[in-house]
Amino acid sequence: ERQGSVENGLKKLVETTGNGDGSGGCDFVAVHDSARPLVTIPEICHVVSDAKEYGAAVLGVPCKATIKESEDGTLVARTIPRSRLWEVHTPQVVKVEALLRGFEKVERESLEVTDDVSIIEALGEPVKLTRGEYTNLKITTPEDMDVADAILAERGVDEIQLV
Repeated sequence: ERQGSVENGLKKLVETTGNGDGSGGCDFVAVHDSARPLVTIPEICHVVSDAKEYGAAVLGVPCKATIKESEDGTLVARTIPRSRLWEVHTPQVVKVEALLRGFEKVERESLEVTDDVSIIEALGEPVKLTRGEYTNLKITTPEDMDVADAILAERGVDEIQLV
């Protein structure tokens, strides 16, 4: 489970850097999903900059699709206004000490979180939405690889050779 692997990685980072209280060592951690290999350097720079200002930041893009809510998977309960919805990406950048406090809260209260900045939201602390690029797609299907190849070709990168 992602949450457990992030928590384990964070604990190892703290152990390695001696940063148990958020001082010295690493002040921020960037959590990135390896299924999003097309993130750009400018996106990373912007989300890190926003995290330094706000304490936590996440890359994302405004939703283009209309989103319907359903309680039973059969009937539409309502349409959620698209203007309020963002599709979040990675990296997600957070203060180490806040993420440590968040993981304690998640465990103590048996909370379910779907991503790393949800942990910060559970603390009631702000998370900055950093406008990313739609090309930072999550590659999970063979069709996604075709789209990734097209994006890389547009960027002038040679085709990916799968082993």
